[in-house]
Amino acid sequence: MTSTNRVRLTGVAEATYGVTPTTPRMRKQRVTSIGLARKADYVDSDDLRDDRMNSDPTMVGESNNGSLGIEWHYPVPGSLLDSEIESAFCNQWSNTPSRDNDGTAASVIQSVTASTQVVAVAAGAAFVTGQLVYFTGFGLSGNRGKLAKVTTGSATAPVFLGAGLVDEGSPAAAARMKVVGFEGAAADIKAVADGLTSEAGGLDFTTLGLTIGGWIKVGDTASVNRFDTAGANVYGRIVGIAARKLTLDNLPATWAADGGAGKQIRVFTSDVIVNGVQKRGVTLERGFMGQAVPTYISQVGMRVNTLEFGGQAKQKATGSIALMGLRGAKGTVSLDSSPDEAPDSAAFQVFAFSAHCGRIGEGGQALGRPNYAKAVKYTINNNLRPIEACSNGDDIAPAAVDIEDGAFDVAVELDTYFGSDALLDKVMSGTATSLNTRVEKGGRAMIWEAPRLTAREGDPNVAGKNQDVMLPIRLTASKDPLTGVQIILSRFEFVR
Repeated sequence: MTSTNRVRLTGVAEATYGVTPTTPRMRKQRVTSIGLARKADYVDSDDLRDDRMNSDPTMVGESNNGSLGIEWHYPVPGSLLDSEIESAFCNQWSNTPSRDNDGTAASVIQSVTASTQVVAVAAGAAFVTGQLVYFTGFGLSGNRGKLAKVTTGSATAPVFLGAGLVDEGSPAAAARMKVVGFEGAAADIKAVADGLTSEAGGLDFTTLGLTIGGWIKVGDTASVNRFDTAGANVYGRIVGIAARKLTLDNLPATWAADGGAGKQIRVFTSDVIVNGVQKRGVTLERGFMGQAVPTYISQVGMRVNTLEFGGQAKQKATGSIALMGLRGAKGTVSLDSSPDEAPDSAAFQVFAFSAHCGRIGEGGQALGRPNYAKAVKYTINNNLRPIEACSNGDDIAPAAVDIEDGAFDVAVELDTYFGSDALLDKVMSGTATSLNTRVEKGGRAMIWEAPRLTAREGDPNVAGKNQDVMLPIRLTASKDPLTGVQIILSRFEFVR
């Protein structure tokens, strides 16, 4: 026998859909339940018998599908959750530039030279002058945990004058450099009524890899890196990018103009993913490690059909991932006998509503008195369907030969206290709105947003004595004319 506490779930992204990579590098995943199934499909015999008994059923094939339960934490780049998000969104993340030694010292980040403040790195997306780079995992404390501004951009030898980097001839296996924002020169960045501007000869916002619909956080903790106007050191959503102006919306009422005199304003930026049309799958493997000889069940070409994110006041952010796939296999040899560990639960803690939810915004404004949000849930549905065939070329086809997608649906459930008729009016009038939800913990954040929604259901719920009257609203997404998408997820690897 074996125990649920000894079941291991691992997986790997498929570069070619339906093909497990050769010698795959599998990664563990943190889950709360595993409802995956490799199931034999049978049909009953229609034999007519004079003894009133049945002939054997016929096995006609197999199905591979199921679901996973999760508690939402920051989706670490390269993790299995990261790959499942890409499968659900049918797209890749638009990531800011980074370099990562990924387990091998000096392999990608090759050296740090104190005299020149140059970091030698393998070629990749260029680090741009003015960007802020976060240094983690370095062997020397003088480089570890450093937030440094690029003073000369490069794809192979960026310069960080004034950063105080120390010599490190062989950066550690865990060393990572990640663009997490940008910083202006003294008095360069200013807050205006609808966003940020820069001076002639200052930062060019079009060079920084920013995305329409992505979110930013203005201001750092040090006085020199933030506006004196406290209400200008906040989150905002990008709706326009020009060389000298970054237009923002979803700004709070406290936002006000500030000239930033003498300030080297810092702005934190995010990776962004939006819905697309790419077919992206993963190979999953369950290992029953409590057995004397563990059984391993693998499933190939698993695509995410539905993905949920949500929760309610004073509860964890939870979700589910429902998948549909191609073929499966069982054996006693794992696809990877030493898979990478899942993101550490101490370093990447579970998000919770109330404690870590900094905003639920509707129609560009934060929800609050009197219509406080009690619960929220976003659901992506790809409407997948298996393609079943009589044969596959010169071979049999017991499992689906492909998984095709249908419409990309996004549904949002929002439960609010019925404090006024403002939200109810939108239900009855069909007024288009939007919804975004930000969770933030330990210097990392996620923002989920459906930029165009129609409230299709909603009526005050009077359940009984001594209870609050609630307004459960059910909304559906459609294509947003500004961003051209239906859902946007922004993740901040470092923000404060």
